[in-house]
This record gives sequence, structure tokens and C-alpha cells, in this order.
Amino acid sequence: MSVGQIVNLLKMKVRIVPAMEVGKNYMYLLIDQASKTAAAIDPVVPNKIEEAAAEEKVKITHLLTTHHHADHSAGNERMSKLFPGLEIVGGDDRIPAMTKKVGNGDIFNLGNLKVTCLHTPCHTKGHICYFVSSDSSVEKGENVVFTGDTLFSGGCGHFFEGTPDQMYRALIEVLGSLPDETKVFVGHEYTVNNLKYAAHVEPNNKKIAEKLLWAQKLQAEDKFTMPSSIGEEKLINPFMRVREERLKKYTNETDPIKVMGKLRQMKNEFKL
Repeated sequence: MSVGQIVNLLKMKVRIVPAMEVGKNYMYLLIDQASKTAAAIDPVVPNKIEEAAAEEKVKITHLLTTHHHADHSAGNERMSKLFPGLEIVGGDDRIPAMTKKVGNGDIFNLGNLKVTCLHTPCHTKGHICYFVSSDSSVEKGENVVFTGDTLFSGGCGHFFEGTPDQMYRALIEVLGSLPDETKVFVGHEYTVNNLKYAAHVEPNNKKIAEKLLWAQKLQAEDKFTMPSSIGEEKLINPFMRVREERLKKYTNETDPIKVMGKLRQMKNEFKL
């Protein structure tokens, strides 16, 4: 295998493809096992995705863009030429070569898989996370979500175009309401640095300490820390724990939305 790492599920496969050293971007190839059709998620380096698809012997029919930033969408034009007829999906008019604009709750199929669009504005106004389930959606752990720069393992994205209340809704009300078993695939490999901040916020949280040691070991071996899960993020990610008393005490705030804003401000200023 020349490109990426594979996560096999019951009815789908996710191939993790690193995009570039600077920024530590992740791209993904989402494969419906039955139909051998696939979607490329944020394929900023198209030739790597093309190579992965060839190795998997799948046909790419969809391109899912989480948001318009160039480190996620700059490959769209090239992808449209490599794969004629490609459906390029996104939630923001600033996304290059977009052919299908989606909004919150929109659903479409990738082979036998169901893709639900979740509008999570804050990092950007048009940010979309993609929740994917099997046709029956009863197998434990079969659901996955691609979170772009909204949710990272142990952290969240900058509030470039939004506010703390929007990130609160995105993380707590939208993503936090997904099944705990849902596997999480994020836009960047920031896990170690995020968990260093999380450990600073909650020095007595054993789950964070264990996860940080695990992530540091993988990083030293040049391995990926994906996927995480929604249930795990609720235990280790301070931005998904803003209703916890320890987080309120740390930020000296009582309103969880204000906790969210204060945590992001303090993370921006945190020295590793």
C-alpha cells in the first residue's frame, strides 16, 4: 500500500491519506464496500487521492468539501478534471468548482451509504460536517463523521468567522448528539498539541493523560491518531466539556457558552 492507512468497518471503508507536512492535513477516501463507489473528502492533493482510488479499485463519484479554506478546497478544480462528472459538494459559495450546495440536514446517498450534512458555522460561515451511516444504521460503531476544522481530537478550530455560541451549538448540540460510537475523522493532525492544552486545563483527568501518552507514541512512530470517537471526545476534549464544573472553575465562568469562548481565548495564548 503506497498511500494512506485503512479503517475497515462493516459496510464502509475509510482510507486516511495525509495531504502535506505543513499543516498536517488529512484527506479521506470514503468507500461503500458493496458498490465500490467512493467520495473524496477535502482532497487538496488530488494525485494522492487518485492513487488511493486506483489501489482500492473504486470509482470516485463525490467530493465532499468541509469548508472553503485553500488547505481543504484547493484540489477541487483539479479533481473535477481528473474525474469527469464528479459531484462536488459543499455549503459555501466560496468553495471552488462546487456543483451541489448543501445545508443543514440535507441527505444524499453514496452507493448504499447515507450522508447527512451538518451545518456547523464558526470556523467558517459555511462549514459542513458529513455524518455517514450504513443503510440499516444499526451496527454499533458503523457511523462516521468527517469534521473538517470544527472538531479536532482534543480540540476545535479557530473561531475565524463565528462566535462562541455557534461553536457551542456545533460541538455540544450537533456533533455531541451523534451516537457515542460514531468514529471521528478530523481535518488536521493536531492531537498531541491539543491534548497538551487539555492536560493543562484538567491535570487530574486520567483519560486525557492516557490519551496524550498514546498520541505521543503514535506521533513518534509517524502514525495517525485517527479515528477518535464522539464518546471519547466527551471525555478528553475540553471544548466538549464546557458544562463540567472543572471547566467552569478553570475559566472562572458559569455559562457554558462563555466557558467555550474563554477556553478558545486561553488556548490561543497557550504556550506549548
